[in-house]
Amino acid sequence: MARKSTASKETDLRIPRAGTVDSSRGGQYLPPTVSSKPGWGKTVLGWFVVQEGQAGPPEATDADALISKYANAPLPAPTAISFTGPLPQKVDGAFDFAQVFDAAGVTPEDRDRVTKAQELLRSLPTETPAPVKKQIVEASLKAFGVPTDKIIEASVEEIQALEGFIQAGQSETQKTLTDGNSRIATLEADIARVKLAMQESVTEQEARSRGANSKKLEVQQILEFFGQEAVAKVVRDSPKLHEPQ
Repeated sequence: MARKSTASKETDLRIPRAGTVDSSRGGQYLPPTVSSKPGWGKTVLGWFVVQEGQAGPPEATDADALISKYANAPLPAPTAISFTGPLPQKVDGAFDFAQVFDAAGVTPEDRDRVTKAQELLRSLPTETPAPVKKQIVEASLKAFGVPTDKIIEASVEEIQALEGFIQAGQSETQKTLTDGNSRIATLEADIARVKLAMQESVTEQEARSRGANSKKLEVQQILEFFGQEAVAKVVRDSPKLHEPQ
């Protein structure tokens, strides 16, 4: 009997339940429990968002806090991922991660493997312990000729691409912040110069007013000597003078 192709088997995976006999594996019994999974520790830690058993730092939401977070962050280490196409921009609050995978060269076949593995995991009851889930999924994949190494490889490829996407964005963000801070510093220097000019102007005007009023008082003594009526008559009759408003 001809063996079915791997492609056809990957499209129809049925998971035998723990505690049952798997006929596809020669009647092998799947025990309902297995030993607890050991902690990852630092094993391939670079592929995980946070180390197991540790919570990540609280996310900054305030605009100033976000700017400070990325402005003070160390420059990302060079990534081995080489993107061959444009990376997506945020549209309607979301990113097109398929475009990220395309740019990173993750093939549709590899992405399909990851999708199928995710669907298998989601099909298991939520109360199933993680070690049991692992055993069930591995048994199913092996029974249907799906190589687990290929699934792991494809999953790491996707994570590498996503990490490269994060680092590329961080580099671009930090450049924007550096340019922005430089521009802000220039504008703040301009503002300081404008404020200084304004201060100097009002200070000069205050001195002008005090000096001119003091000189007016000296001249006013002459007008007071001749009297208000005489001064008013001369102002009315002289073409050079005008009455104050």
